[in-house]
Amino acid sequence: MRARCLLLLAALAPLVCGCSTLRYYSQAVSGHLELMRRAAPIPEQLANDAIPEELKARLKTALRMREFASRDLGLPDNGSYRNFADLGRQFVAWNVFAASEFSVEPLRHCFPFAGCVGYRGYFAEADARAESDGLRSRGYDVHVGGVPAYSTLGWFDDPLLSTFIRYPEAELARLIFHELSHQQLYVKDDTRFNESFATTVEQEGVARWLARNGNDGERSAFERSQRMKREFVALVLKYRTMLEQYYRQDLPLEEKRRGKAQRFAEMQEEYAELKRSWGGFAGYDRWFATRPNNASLASVSLYTELVPALRALLARESGDLPRFYAAAKELARLPKEERDERLRSVLGN
Repeated sequence: MRARCLLLLAALAPLVCGCSTLRYYSQAVSGHLELMRRAAPIPEQLANDAIPEELKARLKTALRMREFASRDLGLPDNGSYRNFADLGRQFVAWNVFAASEFSVEPLRHCFPFAGCVGYRGYFAEADARAESDGLRSRGYDVHVGGVPAYSTLGWFDDPLLSTFIRYPEAELARLIFHELSHQQLYVKDDTRFNESFATTVEQEGVARWLARNGNDGERSAFERSQRMKREFVALVLKYRTMLEQYYRQDLPLEEKRRGKAQRFAEMQEEYAELKRSWGGFAGYDRWFATRPNNASLASVSLYTELVPALRALLARESGDLPRFYAAAKELARLPKEERDERLRSVLGN
């Protein structure tokens, strides 16, 4: 595995320019090597008397979810999520999103194998903050978000991580299904499609997992969390569309800045009303506490914008996941513009 990572870095080195870019690839490889070094097969963990019983119970549950993912959801059956790594920190990585002052489109970063994506990931929070400071000094809106898991797209056997193993059961299942979905289908240069596809599969997967393994309380809690998430996303996408249209106007610079600030303030006020309708649920307070900006909107839209169309596609295939995967792979073979048009037609737009 180490040789494979070093070969990957060697392949990338001639393609990058400048010390900062080479440092970025170096931290990515060294961070992943450290993660894989810490990973050990779950049977070994279960036989280790030093592992707390509570953690062993979570690992057993995760293994059941892993088997369910391949057997019932048709996701890849490989070595991923059959090992466990304790990282000793809250997040495995931190993603840095950036957007121009008057644009809701994320700054894209291109890599030889993964293609172009709408963020850069760092294994150390300090590195992510330094990158965000540099982007901010150049006039970009910036959003930094910690992530509990990521996918190597099948290049390596991704392990379960301490960053999410103690999540509530539905959240644990959601992450396993989401990350395995990236191994099922990944399209270069289309982050929005990739993340929306994985989000669609995760939602369907968790609903099926709870239908078979959950109780009424767990199913009710999941449905409530999904409803609140849909309402949060709808709020964000509403203001993303509103700002996208506003930025197209030919206005004096300072007037445009005031209008931008006003719209973000209005979004904050609408969130307060939404939160009251949820009975005070504070799950999205942290996102709003970072003072949302264009990059924050991009971080949400990349993961959710195409979900309604993909869920409609799944419904059109009568909920049959293998047929849905085949239909999604057909879309993946199309040029991006045609793919987006086909998805709009699924919704009847």
